[in-house]
Amino acid sequence: MKIQITVGEVSLTATLDDSETAQAIYDALPFDLPFNTWGDEIYFGIPLYLKTEGERELVEVGELAYWPPGHAFCIFYGPTPASTDDRPRAASEIIPFGRIDGDATAFNQAKAPKIQVIRLDE
Repeated sequence: MKIQITVGEVSLTATLDDSETAQAIYDALPFDLPFNTWGDEIYFGIPLYLKTEGERELVEVGELAYWPPGHAFCIFYGPTPASTDDRPRAASEIIPFGRIDGDATAFNQAKAPKIQVIRLDE
């Protein structure tokens, strides 16, 4: 499953994995929502309340994840305030469900009030 994530002038594709979380998020698209940042992480609440599966806190640059406490879609593109090294670390356990195709650090340049996420496989 392929998606496109756009924030202002920055637009990147991503590939979702073969999990129930990825499928539920894909089925709920499109999103056009305001977002927040936390260090080098973009996150925004989505209208899904998903069960937990395969949770962890340490992620890689470019990973996409669902954060159960905030019902949020997260994009990690660098260290966060919880990081202890150069790798992103979530505030609490997250459920990874995909990754950016290419250089996720491009989101450092993203300036816009909203994020758009759409399906590309239709």
